[in-house]
Amino acid sequence: MTAEPNFVLDLTLALGTSAMGGYIAHRLKQPALLGYLLTGLIIGPFGFGLQTDVEQIQALAEVGIAFLLFALGVEFSLTELKRVKAIALQGSVLQIGLTTLLVASVSLLSGSARTPLQGIFLGLVLSLSSTAVVLKTLTERGETSTVHGQVMLGLLIAQDLALGLMLALLPVLNQPDAVGLALGLALLKILGFLAGAIALGRWVVPRLIQHIAATESSELFLLTVVALCLGVAWVTSKLGLSIAMGAFVAGLMISEIDYADQALGKILPLRDTFACLFFASIGMLIDPVLIFHNLGTILELVALIMVGKALVILPIVLGFGYSLNTAVKTSFGLNQIGEFSFVLALGGLEMGLITENRYTLLLGTIAISLMLTPLWIALAPRMVDLLHRLPMLKEILNRAEEPKLLSVPADLRDHVIVAGYGRVGEVLVNVLLSRGYSVLVVENSETAVQRLRNRHVPLVPIPFVYGDADNELVLDKTRLDTAKALAITLPDPATTRLVLQRALARVPDLDVIARSHTNEEIDVLTQLGAREVVQPEFEAALELGSHLLNTLGEPSLNIQAVLDRIRDDRYRTIRPVAQVGEA
Repeated sequence: MTAEPNFVLDLTLALGTSAMGGYIAHRLKQPALLGYLLTGLIIGPFGFGLQTDVEQIQALAEVGIAFLLFALGVEFSLTELKRVKAIALQGSVLQIGLTTLLVASVSLLSGSARTPLQGIFLGLVLSLSSTAVVLKTLTERGETSTVHGQVMLGLLIAQDLALGLMLALLPVLNQPDAVGLALGLALLKILGFLAGAIALGRWVVPRLIQHIAATESSELFLLTVVALCLGVAWVTSKLGLSIAMGAFVAGLMISEIDYADQALGKILPLRDTFACLFFASIGMLIDPVLIFHNLGTILELVALIMVGKALVILPIVLGFGYSLNTAVKTSFGLNQIGEFSFVLALGGLEMGLITENRYTLLLGTIAISLMLTPLWIALAPRMVDLLHRLPMLKEILNRAEEPKLLSVPADLRDHVIVAGYGRVGEVLVNVLLSRGYSVLVVENSETAVQRLRNRHVPLVPIPFVYGDADNELVLDKTRLDTAKALAITLPDPATTRLVLQRALARVPDLDVIARSHTNEEIDVLTQLGAREVVQPEFEAALELGSHLLNTLGEPSLNIQAVLDRIRDDRYRTIRPVAQVGEA
């Protein structure tokens, strides 16, 4: 039995043109997913019509969503999920509820909805955000481990859970008496699924993976991981929940076991391959003619929805004690309409809750909002800076962001400031403390601060300031003028640059060492004034090379001289040729 020739051609065309679109986007310094979206538009049925079987491509795109969320589950881990559980659970209820109420009220007043039921339905459709697009954008920007990245992902996961309830309620929206029963059944399904997932994750999956790994067969390990991911995703789809939710839970099942990194390494190539099909498939839904004829209406809808959702999310994040920086980045990151809104909109069309014309306008609005998401996320740091520069807001923001959790001795001086107490920061603090140096930690994660509170060396607590390290008021509390050095170990590239600039503006001769997230950023941070820039991947390669040279008989002094030359030259001699030329 052979595959249909047209399907093979369609798949080859989708992957090949997506690669071209991603490459062009990269050369234009834009996110690759924008290239994938535009590629789908060009080759799709509303473009040049080169794609003959869009439905099969969209079916494969669902596999891309599954792999994308599975990888997130493996990387996220239950420990990290607990850090944002309050805003994920309570904040998502507020966000969905307020968005639905706002949309329903506006649509009824404007006449867009004839009945409250239609208004509520539109509100539910617009309340969802895009897990796939936001996750891909955060991954490309290296921001999945930042505070705003964790908050966004926590809210998105809760939205995926809520989608299961929405899909269960959709068929009985016209039957008020049956809503309670449908809601109860949906909750039972979710609780039953989660209970089963916890049991499998604790007693079955670890042993299964261990036995498969013992065979030392790469093929068996990969097949098992893929089957686990898609199998759990299939179960959730049959229960009326989202595929994304099932794949994410499957990733969580193995996130805490010893083979998590190996599983992640195996799944990443599949994730990237199928994820590009997902973004291309969204582009295939965009009808340029429809958008052209209704451009004014669609742009108005996009502006109203994206600004409106941002204004709903912003105070919610602030209300949970997060900084303005985190709140703005989160609100700008989640103000689009999600890919699963397509599913709800189609169900509403079949039930007569929206007209055919309204449905097509909604598709165009969703697609454009998804395409704008990477641009909004990139714009968020500039918006934070703009808000801080406005005279009328500056004093209010300064009072709001004044660090309230401080543990700084009055006589602290000649200390090393460590901005960020994540995995890298904690190791660095351990090294400094073991040698008897004074350390001051700056951290905006309550979980990390709690670890600092509970740790004493030997009987004295580690000094810390709670807040965003790039905030000027927070920096003022660190006593930069009496510090020996500043080490920036933050996971967010934009925040790293801001901390560096603002610290050196106060103390120009301060010795600053910064962690680089990309090869290109090495030169940027050096030009901004960092005394030393460390690229973790290059440092790992240098350590491996040092060991190998020692094994091959090179004298220790020669090895150290080689390493010193490479570091002094900012890794230029070991960077890829293209990157050296671009630097």
